[in-house]
Amino acid sequence: MEYCGLTLDSFQEAAIGFLDEGSSVLVSAPTGTGKTLIADFLVEKALKSGKQVIYTAPVKALSNQKYRDYCRLHGENNVGLVTGDLVIRRDAPCLVMTTEILRNMLLTGDPLGGLAAVVLDEIHFLDDRERGTVWEEVLIYLPPSVQILGLSATLANLEEFADWLSAVRGTRVETIRHPERSVPLHVMLASHSTGLAEPKAYEEAWRSWRKRENQDTRPAKKSHRHRGKGGRRHQQHSQRRGRPTRHTQIFEMLRGDMMPYLYFVFSRRSAEACARGLGQRAGRSLLDKKRQEQMRLRLREAMDAVGPEVIDDELYDLYMKGIAFHHAGLHVQLKALVEELYESKLIDVLYTTSTFALGINMPARTVVLDALEKYDGRGTRPLTVREFMQKAGRAGRRGMDTVGYVVVRMDFDKFSEARTRLGRYLDDEPEGVDSSFNLSFNSIVNLLERLEKEQIRDMVERSFLSWRLQRKAEGIGERVDALEASLKEEGWTPDAKDLSPAIRRKARELRRLRRRASKGPGRAWADFLHRRQFLKEIGYLAEDGSFNAGARILRHIQIEEIFTTELVLSGLVEELPSDLLFGVLCAMTNDLAPTVRIGQRLQGEARNVAKQVNAIRFGDTVLQAERLMDNEVNWDPNLMLFGRAWANGQALVELGNLYDSPTDISGQLISGFRRAKDLASQIRHIYREDDETFDRLSELMRSVSRDEVEVVD
Repeated sequence: MEYCGLTLDSFQEAAIGFLDEGSSVLVSAPTGTGKTLIADFLVEKALKSGKQVIYTAPVKALSNQKYRDYCRLHGENNVGLVTGDLVIRRDAPCLVMTTEILRNMLLTGDPLGGLAAVVLDEIHFLDDRERGTVWEEVLIYLPPSVQILGLSATLANLEEFADWLSAVRGTRVETIRHPERSVPLHVMLASHSTGLAEPKAYEEAWRSWRKRENQDTRPAKKSHRHRGKGGRRHQQHSQRRGRPTRHTQIFEMLRGDMMPYLYFVFSRRSAEACARGLGQRAGRSLLDKKRQEQMRLRLREAMDAVGPEVIDDELYDLYMKGIAFHHAGLHVQLKALVEELYESKLIDVLYTTSTFALGINMPARTVVLDALEKYDGRGTRPLTVREFMQKAGRAGRRGMDTVGYVVVRMDFDKFSEARTRLGRYLDDEPEGVDSSFNLSFNSIVNLLERLEKEQIRDMVERSFLSWRLQRKAEGIGERVDALEASLKEEGWTPDAKDLSPAIRRKARELRRLRRRASKGPGRAWADFLHRRQFLKEIGYLAEDGSFNAGARILRHIQIEEIFTTELVLSGLVEELPSDLLFGVLCAMTNDLAPTVRIGQRLQGEARNVAKQVNAIRFGDTVLQAERLMDNEVNWDPNLMLFGRAWANGQALVELGNLYDSPTDISGQLISGFRRAKDLASQIRHIYREDDETFDRLSELMRSVSRDEVEVVD
C-alpha cells in the first residue's frame, strides 16, 4: 500500500486500515518510524469528507511545526492555529492547537458539531505532573463519535491504556505497537580517557582506572619527597581525576562521518556557551563551499527581515561555520531560523535543550547527551528511560543513515552511579504511563455549572486514575477472598479469640488488605469534594452550591486560577492603567532566572502596585490553594518592567537595556507577553457587561499584538 508516494510499513498500513474503518487507534512506535504519516492520513480523510479535524500537541514548537506542514499540504485557508498566545483562522476545518485549548473548548461547551477526528500527539504526556490531567479530560469529554488517534514513541503500557480508553468511550480502541526502529541505534560512551567506546569496553577501562585509583589512595610510606599537601603523587592524582571531558573533545571524536549531531545540554546557558566556545575553537567552517554560499544567502535574507541587532557579527560567523544553539528563551525569529537552517542541512552541530526532543521532526546522524540528569524545576534528577529515548530517538535519519549514533559524555568518576541507569536505558524499556489526574479549580466550577452531581462523579470516576485504582482494588479483592477462604479452612471466624500466632498474622493481613481495597477507587472523587469544599470555605461557592462572584470569575480563568480571581475581586483590574495592568499580568505568567540581572528597580506607582499584588499573592486564599494543588504560584515583580515597556510600544531590542543575562531571554519575554495577552483575554470575558473595562482590555490586547508577538516561531 502506498500513501503520498511512499510505500507504507506494515504497522502504518494496519493503523490506516483501522482509521479508514472509523475506529480510534493508539500507536506506539519509535521516533523516526513514520507515525506522523498516519496522522496525515486522518487529517486528509477528514478534510476530504468536509469535516473538521483537530491536531493537538503538548508543546508550542511542535504545534507551530505541524501548522506550517499542514499549510503546505492543504493550503493556508484550510489550516488554523490556536495556541492561547496565537490565534490564526480559528474557523478553519483543520485546527492545530495545544491540548489545553481543546480541553477548554470541550469543557465550556464550544460547538464542535462538525468535528470528525482528533490527533493527540505525544499522548504519553498524560502522566505529566503539571499538565497530564488535561489529556485525561480531553479523552473523557470527547464524544464517542469523534475518532481519536493517539501517537507516542514511549507508551509502554499501550494495551492497558487502550482498555481504559475503550471503557471510557464504550467502543473498542485499536492498538498498534511497532518496537523496531527504522534506523537502529548504536550507543557509545565518550571520555578523554577512552575516546569513543562501546559500553563493555568502557567498563573494562573504568575497572582498570578504579583499580589504579584504589592503589593511588593507599596510605603512602612517610618520605621527605611527599611532604606538603600530599606531595607530587597526590597532586598528579587530583589533576587526573578532576579533569572533565570537554564538549570540544567530543567534537573532535565526531567530526566528519558522525555529523550532523545534536548535543543535548540541560540549561540555556550551556547551550549558548558551548556553541560559542566551539565556534571560537573550530577555526574554519564545517560547511563545504556550496553550503557556505547557501548559508550566506539565507542569512542575508534573515538579516534584512530581523535586522543586525538580532543577528550580530558573532552569531553570523557562528552560523557560517555550521554551528548553532537552540532553546526556549531564544529570540522567536532566531529560533525559527535555526530550525529552518537545520532542516536545510546547513547546521552540522546544534547545541540544544530538551525542547528539541519533543516531537519536532529534526533528526541527526548522532545525538550526544552531556549528562544523564536533568533539572525539572525543583531539582536535578536522573533521566527517565522515556526521556533518554526521546533524545536518543533523534539519532539516525531514515533513508540516509544505516545506523544512528548515541554518545553519552561520561567521565570515570561519574560512571559508578550511572551504570545501573545506563543498563536500563540500553534495555529500552520505558516506564508505563501513569495517571496524574488532578482537576483544576476552573474545571471544577465549569463541571458544577454544566452537570449534575452524579454526572460529575461519573466523569471523575472514568478517569485513568480511578480506573487503575479500581483494577488494583479488584486484584487486592481477589487476594482478600483467597486469604479469607484459607483462614476459614483453618477454623478462623471474625469473632474467634484463641488463635494461633500464625492465624493471627493472617487475620491482620486480611484486615490490611480490606482497608487497601476500600480506599483506592474513591480517591479522585474525594479530591474533587475536598476542592469543592475549599471553594465554599473561601466564599466562591455558596453553601447550597450556587455561584458567588468568585466562582463566576473563576469559570473564565485557566492561568493562575485563584491568584487571578483574587486580583479581579480586589478591583485592581478596573483601577490600573493599561500598561501597569499588562506589567502585572506578565509578572504572573513568566519568571526570570536568577542569573538575569535587572538594571533598574520598580519606582513610584509601579512599586506600590507590586506591593498590593504581592499581598494578594501571599494572602491566605492563594497560599491555601497553592498547598492544595501542590503547584507553585507564579509571581515575579521584575517582569512588570518588561510588560509595561512592551505595552508602551518599546521594541524588543530596546528591552535589552533593562537587563543583563548570560543567555538570550528575548524568546522567553515574547512567550511571556503572549501568555499575558492570553490571560488578558480570559479576564476580558468577565467584563462583557462592563463596556468601559471590556473595551480597555480589548485595546490593550491590540496594542501588545505586534512585532515578535505575532510571529509563528
